[in-house]
Amino acid sequence: MIKSFQKSTLLAVSPYVAWMIMMFILPRSSAWAYTLRTIVSAILLFVAWVYFSRKEPLEPKSGDEVGLLRAILWGVLIGLVVTVLWIAPEYCDVYRHWCILGEVPSPTESQSSPYDPAVCGWALTILRVVGSAFVIAPAEELFFRSYLYRRLQNENWCKVDRKSFDLSALMWTTILFAIEHNRIVAAIMAGLFYWFTYKKCGFFAAALAHIITNLLLAIFVLYTGAWAFW
Repeated sequence: MIKSFQKSTLLAVSPYVAWMIMMFILPRSSAWAYTLRTIVSAILLFVAWVYFSRKEPLEPKSGDEVGLLRAILWGVLIGLVVTVLWIAPEYCDVYRHWCILGEVPSPTESQSSPYDPAVCGWALTILRVVGSAFVIAPAEELFFRSYLYRRLQNENWCKVDRKSFDLSALMWTTILFAIEHNRIVAAIMAGLFYWFTYKKCGFFAAALAHIITNLLLAIFVLYTGAWAFW
């Protein structure tokens, strides 16, 4: 019989871990591969949502729960701030030279992309937007902010108050989140902003902030053709 704690851990980590495994074993420059990752992780994310909403609360009741409107306002605000922090510095040569891991094309260069609707069709491009904004964004927040940040504080992570501050846990989750993204400085700032939103308003607000960021970034990419951000 699988214990409740083990179930909660499995469900919290599986959407993100499945995404990362498929990212490494499937072709990265394939719209179809991205679609497959989106579908699999979306299913796991839905199962996690059902479990945490019906079987076991994702966060313990603290007596000062944030209202829905406030959570939405914070999520939208932080999402907008992180979007600007993610895009704007990349147009600076110094930032591009020192603050990005690996080779990333400049957003001002002429580029091509497997996610360009002229290449893969609008259906797969839209699925790319959906996967980026509505699947991997909440999956990352569930893994990094809700699970890992609290798991580094206590094995029984579901019982840890989100407002409990631990500098070591914050550093590790932020660094690991940043390493996952080659725009490491922007990712550090994003991770800190998402953590602050999570600590202040909970998982929903942090996930919403990340969704807003990725959705606005997708709109920016499609409008400008700056495929380097994808």
